[in-house]
Amino acid sequence: QVQLVESGGGLVQAGDSLTLSCVVSGNIFRIRDMGWYRQAPGKQRELVAEISSTSITNYVNSVKGRFTISRDDVRNTVNLQMNNLKPEDTAVYYCKITIMRTFHEHWGQGTQVTVSS
Repeated sequence: QVQLVESGGGLVQAGDSLTLSCVVSGNIFRIRDMGWYRQAPGKQRELVAEISSTSITNYVNSVKGRFTISRDDVRNTVNLQMNNLKPEDTAVYYCKITIMRTFHEHWGQGTQVTVSS
């Protein structure tokens, strides 16, 4: 069974920084893609950032230059460094992985990020 556990969320002020971490455990062959998504109240879940097994990254335009995604394949972790946070970044942030070959997806339970103005 694969488990994803996120941490690092919280309440911060605009302009502050946070680092989200996601630890993956369980019977995993290899992880293909790792990513962070977010869902604000009343909105659809959206991709924030993703990183491939070859470390190619992709970001939603609204976070480019402020957020950085990274992965550690030894520790099976993916981090999201978030700088210069804005109130519109307020959301529940979810970690997602895609397994190599099978393309099975696994999600974490989410961590709340609240940015006050």
